[in-house]
Amino acid sequence: MPSLSLGSRLALIILLGTIATVSSVLFVAYGALVEDFEDILTEQQLYETRRIASEVNQRLQLKLDMLSESASLLSDGKKLVSREEIATQLERQKLLKSLFPDGILVFDDNATAIFENSYTPGRIGTNYADRKHFQQVMETRKPVISRPVIGRTTGVPLLSLLAPIESDEGDLLGLLGGTINLGKTSIVPVAMLEEIANDEATFTIIDSENFLFIEGGVIAQNGITPLPSPGENKLIDAALSGITSGHAVGPDGRELIYATSHLKRLGWQFVRAVPYEWATAPAKESFSHFVWISLGIALVIALVSYFLTRSVLNPLDRMTRKINKMVRAPSKADRLDPDGASEVRNLAIAFNHLMDERDTISAMKDQFVSNVSHELRTPLTSINGALRLIDSGATGNLPARAQAMNSLALRNGLRLQLLISDLLDFGKLSAGQMSVTLAPESLLPILESTVFDNQTMADEYNVVLSAHCNPRQKVITDPHRLRQILDNFVSNAIKFSPANGKVRVFVETGTAGSTRIVVQDHGDGVPESFVERLFDRFSQADTGNTKTTAGTGLGLAICRELAALMNGHLGYYYDQGAHFWIELPTVGNEA
Repeated sequence: MPSLSLGSRLALIILLGTIATVSSVLFVAYGALVEDFEDILTEQQLYETRRIASEVNQRLQLKLDMLSESASLLSDGKKLVSREEIATQLERQKLLKSLFPDGILVFDDNATAIFENSYTPGRIGTNYADRKHFQQVMETRKPVISRPVIGRTTGVPLLSLLAPIESDEGDLLGLLGGTINLGKTSIVPVAMLEEIANDEATFTIIDSENFLFIEGGVIAQNGITPLPSPGENKLIDAALSGITSGHAVGPDGRELIYATSHLKRLGWQFVRAVPYEWATAPAKESFSHFVWISLGIALVIALVSYFLTRSVLNPLDRMTRKINKMVRAPSKADRLDPDGASEVRNLAIAFNHLMDERDTISAMKDQFVSNVSHELRTPLTSINGALRLIDSGATGNLPARAQAMNSLALRNGLRLQLLISDLLDFGKLSAGQMSVTLAPESLLPILESTVFDNQTMADEYNVVLSAHCNPRQKVITDPHRLRQILDNFVSNAIKFSPANGKVRVFVETGTAGSTRIVVQDHGDGVPESFVERLFDRFSQADTGNTKTTAGTGLGLAICRELAALMNGHLGYYYDQGAHFWIELPTVGNEA
């Protein structure tokens, strides 16, 4: 400034005044333009949510209409057709099967399940007359769609669609039902989901009555998940406030424009949100012509002002382009050049420091995940390798007692290695990706090996461990997975048994077509207040027992998942001691 002549200074003053005036006009005009684009964008989101809600409603109505039409085929005018005829009729209904991939059921006039097209243990014979939607269809004789419910036998969140089966005189003969597993089958077409949701735009379906994510939860692949607590997600709070559209702050701190539509039939809200930048970007693009004209007027007044302005803006423009490039393709080698004016240099240095911190945190995260996997497996692999060498005689012959102890250690080490792999792959098991090998297996060797391998622990706790089984008893199972379940039951029973107590493993007849294996102890059992959460993940009861050891709380949850994979189920009851049991299909009764 001191080197400029008076004329240059005056020209600069005039230029600055002109720019200030033009900028004021631009600011007001730009604000109005952004507001218009914001209104348009909001209307677009409202249209999208209403379109999706309408599509979901139409699809549900199609399912309901198809169910009603199919229900008329299951009556001869006076009574329900035979179960064989029911199976034949439903097998012919290819469209009906495609509309309800998660199961089709037939109920009698008392709402008791009498037929299913896909087997679920315990579902046939179960009565559902206490469910509101069953009561509604039995009273009104009209097809209904339930609100989201938890399956009585499956334990999963689902939608239940029902249609009455009536005689020619209008008497209720039964019900035809179809289920949609909300954690498995999306009610929104996949193509539509891909169209309306991307890396920036989000789409969520909320059950506002039960406070659940139906679609678009925090962990999408896990399906139905609870909504966050109030205050944790401002977008969800805004959607539940009853205001159908507006602004909210997303979980990542970005400002969003959202809109909601409500599907009263299900009590669901369809929420779509897009970044606020989607409103400003087109406004900037549309307004650019006017900006250039304004700049041209300022340049005519004083051409020198253009060069002064560009001398400041050029380094910032270069920084912006490079930052955008780094965002699109991040690399550890990318950094800004700290040159130009002091403010520009400071900005470049601060940004480079931020990038260094980001790379450090990313490297720490990757290293942590790698170490967890490596540190769990590598030492155990070395231990098992050493035990194998000793067991093979490579280090010389051992006394019989030492050889037996080494063999026991090797067997348990190998099984521990398998258990560690199972824990690390627990996500696969929960997602249904864990495989089992099912075959007819004799129970006696499995029970005897369970007792043998847990005898050392029983001796340590001064507990008598025994097993009783008919040598001819066979079940359909995976012996390794069954051992994993029994070892968990037995080790828990030993830990919670009193001194000089007894832990007994025995076999008895289970429900139709199954064999029940029971592990019994004489401890105090599980507190009644905790029984409902006994097989949940990360759940541990506070028994006040000094024998209780810290753990992950995953053992019984893993047992439940493994039992389901083997077409079985497990449970607990107390009768002069805790009884943990698992039921598996008996050989010859697989159906």
